[in-house]
Parts: sequence; C-alpha cells; structure tokens
Amino acid sequence: MSTYALTDSWTMTRRELAHWARQPVQVVVGLVFPVMLLLMFGYLIGGGRGVEGAYVNYLVPGMLALTMAFGLESTMLAVTQDLNKGVIDRFRSMPMADSAVLVGRSTADMLQSALSLLVMVGVGYAIGWRWHGSFVAFLGALGLLLLLRFAMLWIGIHLAMVAGKPEMVQAVQILVWPVGFLSNAFAAPESMPGWLGAAVQWNPMSATATAVRDLSGIPVDGGWAAEHAQLLAVLWPVLLVGVFFPLAVRRFRRLSH
Repeated sequence: MSTYALTDSWTMTRRELAHWARQPVQVVVGLVFPVMLLLMFGYLIGGGRGVEGAYVNYLVPGMLALTMAFGLESTMLAVTQDLNKGVIDRFRSMPMADSAVLVGRSTADMLQSALSLLVMVGVGYAIGWRWHGSFVAFLGALGLLLLLRFAMLWIGIHLAMVAGKPEMVQAVQILVWPVGFLSNAFAAPESMPGWLGAAVQWNPMSATATAVRDLSGIPVDGGWAAEHAQLLAVLWPVLLVGVFFPLAVRRFRRLSH
C-alpha cells in the first residue's frame, strides 16, 4: 500500500475513533456484554457443575474466541449507515484511495477488539483463570484471537454491504449466535452427540479456542481437529479472509458514485 493510501486510511481510522468519543455508551456496552456472558457462564453454569476452578480455565479461552464474533453489528451498522446517508459516495468523490474507507473501518474495529481482549483477560484473572504457558505463547494466543476477529470483520463488512440497510443488520447478526454457540466455547465436543461434536470441532471458533487452551497449558483431547488446533486457528481465518476480503472490495467498488 502506498504512502498516499496509508495516510488516507489513517485519516479514516481517526474518523472512526472520533465516533468513540461521541458515542462512549456504545463502546462501553461492547466491552461489558462479553464480560456479562463470562460471569454468567462462569458462576451460574460453572457453579452448577461444581467445578468452578477447572471450568473457568476451560471457559475463558472459549469466551475469548467467542468475543471475537460479538460486536460485529456495530461495524455493520456503521457501514450501512454510511451507505444510506451517502457518506461513502462523498468519500469516493474525493481524491483519496478507495481502500481507505474499508481499511479505516477495519483498523478501528481491530483496536476496539484488542481493548476488549485485554478487558476479558483481566476479568478472567479476577475470577480465577490463570495462564500456565509462556509469555510468548500468550502473545501467540492473542495473535490467533485477533486473526479470527480480522476474518469475522471482513465477513461482517461484506454482509453489511449486501444487506445495504441498517434494519437488515439485525437479521444478519442473528446468524452469529448459532455459529458462535455451535462451538466448544462452553462445553467439550466429546460430551455432545457424535454428529454434533464433529461439527463443533471443525468450527473456526472452536479451533481458535482449542489453540488458546493448548497454548495456556490445558491438555487438549479429541480427534485430528483438536490435535492440530493451532494450525486450523491460522488456516480458517486466512481462508475466510481470502474469500470475504475480495468480495467486500469488489462490492465496494461496484457501489454507485
């Protein structure tokens, strides 16, 4: 990417960050929601199973992966609102790189996702989760989580441009829930019916959650997908980005001037 495009992308990123200052409640809600889920599953379900300590070590990596799928509606709403208000058309009429709008939006989203991860890690430690791997492994786990978010982000951007209208975003966002909960974030695939457990093991979010557990020092049991979770945690996002990034760029370029 040229210096010209980088400058334009940073300008668009600052535009998105300025929205944070004007809409702090939306940012706070995005940070609090996954924390509420973690606390509910950690204390209610974990407590009901009588394995608070062991379960929280299993749960937190799963919730970290699941958090990477949450909050996409904010990005999708921002894209559709810019489309409907003619903001993107005005940007495209300016002497700026076409890629700057999407790059700026994705950069701001990744910054918020990194902040959300730090908050979740802090809450996880507060409720008893501990990292038993090395610091390098910890950084690697954060990298895999953000890589998953990057892939989910481009899926969201593409679907937002397909939906076209803010009121359609909610219908698209609903799809995140079954995909997210059809993972090993909360329960081991071995405890599920065979066909369901197999589907769960091959879920991209399951791969990332299992990889984070493995890097944290938690023994990983299961079939090929579990044993090669770190590999799949890289391959799945790369594949998803390889599909949805060009689709999003193509859709953006086809927008009317």
